[in-house]
Amino acid sequence: MKYRDVEKLLLAHRFELIRQQGSHRHFQGFVDGKRCIVTLAYHSRNDDVLPKTLASIIRQSGLSKRLFK
Repeated sequence: MKYRDVEKLLLAHRFELIRQQGSHRHFQGFVDGKRCIVTLAYHSRNDDVLPKTLASIIRQSGLSKRLFK
C-alpha cells in the first residue's frame, strides 16, 4: 500500500489534516466517538508503507484492518 492510498482512505473516513511539520502530517478524526490522531511521515506519496508502519497507522486510526487492504 502506498502513502497516497492511506491518505485517501483517512480522508474518506472523515479524518482531516490538522497540521504538518516537515514530512510529518497529522490527521485527526473521530471513530466511534473517540478522537484519533494519525501521524504519517513520508517524503513521497508514492513510497510504499512498511508493514510495521502500516500496523501502527491502523492502531492509531482506530479503523478496521480490512479497510487497509
